[in-house]
Amino acid sequence: MLQGEFGEPKALAMKLLVAVGDIFDAERMIKVKSVQVSGVSYKTIGDAGLEFLEDLSRKGAEATVKTTLNPAGMDLTKWRRMRVPADFASRQMRIISAFKRMRANITCTCIPYFVGNRPRFGESIAWAESSAVAFANSVLGARTNREGGPTALASSITGRTPLYGLHLDENRKPTHVIQVRSELRTDLDFSLLGYALGRKLGYCVPFIEGTCLRKNLDHLKSLGASMATSGAIALYYINGVTAESGLIEEGDLCSLEKIVLGESELRSVKEELTSAESPSYVCLGCPHCSLEEFRTVAKLVGGRRLRAKLWCFTSRKTWQEAEKLGYVAAIEKAGGMLVRDTCMVVSPLDEIGVEKVLTNSCKAAHYLPTLSKVQVALAPLKECVGFAIKGS
Repeated sequence: MLQGEFGEPKALAMKLLVAVGDIFDAERMIKVKSVQVSGVSYKTIGDAGLEFLEDLSRKGAEATVKTTLNPAGMDLTKWRRMRVPADFASRQMRIISAFKRMRANITCTCIPYFVGNRPRFGESIAWAESSAVAFANSVLGARTNREGGPTALASSITGRTPLYGLHLDENRKPTHVIQVRSELRTDLDFSLLGYALGRKLGYCVPFIEGTCLRKNLDHLKSLGASMATSGAIALYYINGVTAESGLIEEGDLCSLEKIVLGESELRSVKEELTSAESPSYVCLGCPHCSLEEFRTVAKLVGGRRLRAKLWCFTSRKTWQEAEKLGYVAAIEKAGGMLVRDTCMVVSPLDEIGVEKVLTNSCKAAHYLPTLSKVQVALAPLKECVGFAIKGS
């Protein structure tokens, strides 16, 4: 591949992967079972990214392993309902067309593990999207580094990734013990804990201890997303909950530095990330809403009429499942909108006219002020929906 025997796209992709492997002293390449590609939204990659993808697809680049995509910048079919500018929509569709020519699965979601790309324990994968990386490594026990969009795409084209980092046993060992001294009652509490942890330690492999840590996949999704946002954490352990926690013996933890996180740290994160008063929109789904979260929202709004705008972001596949179960009809009858294929962070909210948002996501609260100049307030999912019902 590197020598060009299989065409220019594979040679270019392998050249990039070899360069990364050299930087990290990787001994060799390994095969990967699946890839999650980021850099799909026109908002984040712009014209330069669009031209790169179109050029690569014209040269015949194709996915050689299961390849799923991160969110685009809009709902691919209902973008007018979102009030997305036509010029933005045109460029976004060109990006999607390039990925189609490269035979990627047009999933457009940050939760590929809920829509058919669910790696097995111990499988080597090459995923971008930091929240999905944390979930795959920690909850599922797959193995991936935090890939960028270009390296993930290169792995899709070649089916390979360099053997370094979290693909190696020695780099998957815990580095710190985190003692949680706070009762985690809501989805937001888990998001706040993850953000506090990432902010305090940057990069580490934490072993988290606490009596309120249970296997709720949506809570774990929020936890990993936040610690990957404020830090660079791609793998965490929770005893009896995450996939490899049972492989860690008590003696392995004795010599590690212990960090205590309590109510004050969580409260500090919430205060730091709050910039909005009287939000006009409630936005849920960063990472994308799961079917269980839709069930909760539908139950809360059933038979009511919303007074504030409620947007729920999700994957097309999850939307289809929610529609069959009646959740979509219940939410839309109340006046809410389900937005597919995109999320609040990578959609052009500033161009749409969204200025102040209430959300349950620390990741969204971190990125929205800088990417879209949107002010943010934080509340648990149920309180967010309650705000949309009351309108204040």
